[in-house]
Formats: sequence, structure tokens, C-alpha cells
Amino acid sequence: YEGTRLGRQELAGEILEDVEGALWTLAQIDALRVKEAPELTRVAVAIDPAVTHSEESDETGIVVAGLGSDGHGYVLADLSGRYSPDGWARRAIGALDRYHGDRIVAEVNNGGDMVALTLRTIDRSVPYKAVHASRGKVTRAEPVAALYEQGKVHHVGIFPQLEDQMTTWTPGDGSPDRMDALVWALTELMLGTRTLEWA
Repeated sequence: YEGTRLGRQELAGEILEDVEGALWTLAQIDALRVKEAPELTRVAVAIDPAVTHSEESDETGIVVAGLGSDGHGYVLADLSGRYSPDGWARRAIGALDRYHGDRIVAEVNNGGDMVALTLRTIDRSVPYKAVHASRGKVTRAEPVAALYEQGKVHHVGIFPQLEDQMTTWTPGDGSPDRMDALVWALTELMLGTRTLEWA
């Protein structure tokens, strides 16, 4: 947890204030945390791909989430990091296999057709859905944050870097790649077309 808010709280004993304007709090996420998920009816792997690959590039957000038989969402893995296009595609397809996923959902605002081409170069039959962000990050994230407020989303284990982004990002900040991938995954599983304006 070193270098994360959770680490500062748990390892260094700091008492951290909530970030004004953030959509989630660490206390809220902690209260809903579980050790394992129930039987899952669907699993999605969501990608918020970076368009460049260097030490200064944004991370590619890759988050795996499932829909439980209880109707709740379960965050299963945060596999985000700095990868080449081939690297993030292989990581996402590997997660789809490992977690018995139903589909990969990927934001294509920046990558366009490159995202599908990269995935299908590795696996021609990969189940894939392109999503386009036609609205701002806050508008997309608020319905997912509301699911947490209703006690309907649980983290299976601890994801320090993802949870850092969730609890510190405020409108106007830079791109929260891990958080974006989380929002895409849970929207696909729990909100469906009610909140989507994407092709």
C-alpha cells in the first residue's frame, strides 16, 4: 500500500480527511468490502486505453467486475498500468479468460478502431463492446457512485491505487484511468442502456 492513501492510513496511522467534491470515501468503500463474491451471473472486463506508451503516458485502466446472484456488483481486480497496446490487450483478454468473463468493454474516444483491431489481432472471437464517452466524467460516474451509496457495490479485497483515484478525484482533475474503467464495468453490468449514450 506504500504511496497510497490507504497505506498512509493503515501503515502510518494517519487520519485522512475526505476530499471535498470526491464521489467516494474510503470509509464507504471499506464498509462494503468483502472477502469473496457470491456466484456471479456476469463478468465484464473494462478498458480505458492509453493512446501512447512511455514512462510519461497515462495508465491504461483495466478493471474486472462481476454481477452477483444477489444483484450487487463486485469489483474483482484492478489490472491497470502502463502497457503497450499489445500489452493491455493481452492483459484484458487474459483477465476475460481467468475470470470467465462475458465481454470486454472499452472506451474508444481516443483509440477508435485501434482498440478493436488490437484485441482481435490477439483473439479474433473476443466478445467486445465499444463505448463512447459522450458526456463528462462526473455525469458518467455519479450513477455508479449512487450504487455504492445504496450499498450495492463491493470490493473483493483491497485495490489501493484504484481506491486512491476514487476517493481523491474531483471534477477538473486529470484523467482517472482506473476509476474510468471501474465506471465502464459497473455501468455495463448494473445500469445498462438506461444511462448509456454510447454506440
